[in-house]
This record gives sequence, structure tokens and C-alpha cells, in this order.
Amino acid sequence: MTAMTTRTVEYPADGLTMIGHLAVPAGSDRRPAVLLGPEGMGLSDVERRRADALAELGYVAMAFDLHGGRYLGDPEEMLARCLPLLADPDRMRDIGRAALGALRAESRTDPARIAALGYGTGGAIALELGRAGADLRAIGTVNATTTGRPGEAARIRCPVWAGVGSEDPIMPPARRDAFTAEMRAAGVDWRLTVYGGALHAFHHPPVDHPTVPGVAYHPRHARRAWRDVVDLLAECLPVTE
Repeated sequence: MTAMTTRTVEYPADGLTMIGHLAVPAGSDRRPAVLLGPEGMGLSDVERRRADALAELGYVAMAFDLHGGRYLGDPEEMLARCLPLLADPDRMRDIGRAALGALRAESRTDPARIAALGYGTGGAIALELGRAGADLRAIGTVNATTTGRPGEAARIRCPVWAGVGSEDPIMPPARRDAFTAEMRAAGVDWRLTVYGGALHAFHHPPVDHPTVPGVAYHPRHARRAWRDVVDLLAECLPVTE
């Protein structure tokens, strides 16, 4: 583990002023970097702590914002914003590109060594960055076995790892099958991990507000999914090359 510092980063996207959380390891050299996207509720301390943990491993890490500094704890409000967003690949790409630009602007970031990770809506945005041809070393998602427009997955230039709960009603087997078919057809280096018995957002600790149906925390699989994320980075984006 290495010491690190944190700060907020403001940048424009989707007609809003986004407020990301940047965590930077100690030192002055350029480091590999990780863009980290949140679930549909938006940026919370869960993602901030994950960015901090990545910085302690030696990465520059930025947890990006979805809602202009707001956390949408009301499920109806969250769905009203996220469902149209998830149906609009270009809008997702614009949000992802803006966050990626803010991460690249950090002087400690090595622009040739960046990975994109995301959970739920944030994971869908990470995948759309890949489908747009972004220069990434890896893409990792949890709860985001989403498909894109036909043929665009061929632009993905890095390995893709996806994790999903076997009982997730929001990402059911049919959606998983469509995702894997898209990856196969595009010739992507892809992996899918199915966590037995887990529902949607199984990685996210319990929250003190209502959630959409089919959401439940699974501590054991949450730990396993984090290890899988760290292993993906160690393989595709090692701290020391």
C-alpha cells in the first residue's frame, strides 16, 4: 500500500457540472490510471473509497459523477434519469469522454495506460467508451452486461471483463447471452463471471433508502468481485511495466 491524496474535480458533461473524486498516489511520476463509474444512483462514498483503494495500490483513480453532484436515492427519480441515458449510447459516450478527459488532465496520469471500470450505469458507460474506440488497456464492469449498436463492439481495443449475479433480474440470462454474442462476434478478448445466488448490485453495501426490486448485497461475492477487478488491472494495467 502507498500513501495517497484526494480532491474533487469539476468538469462539464451532459449539460451539468460534474464533480468527480480523484485519488492520487504519493510521488511525482506518471502512473497508470483508472476511471471508475458508479451505479445509477450516482457517485457516493462507496465509489470514493474504491478510488482511494486503487490509489493505495499505485493507480491514479477517478470516480466519476453521473448527476451533477447529486446522489439520487429516490428510485423513481433515478430511473427517470438513467433509463433515457442507458437508451442513448452517444449521450453515455459524451459523459464518459468528459470524465476520461478530466482524468487525462491530471499531471500524474499516464495517458497511454488507462482502464475503465464501472458498476451498473457506470459500467454501461465504460463499455460505450470501448465501443467508441477509446484508448483503454482494460474495461471491467459489474451489473452491466449491456449491448451496443450492431458492429460497434469491434472498436473495443482491450480485454473486457464483466461480472453479474446469477439471479439478477435486471441483467437476466437473455441479456447476458446477447452481451456474450456481441463480444464473440466482434472478436473481443472477453470474460464473464457469474456469481451464484447474487442479485443486482450485490457488490454495494446496504443503503438507507428504497431501492428498485431485485437489489441485495452479497458480502462474499462483493469481496470476490473486487478481487476480480484488481486481478484484471494487475494483468492488463500493471503498476510497474
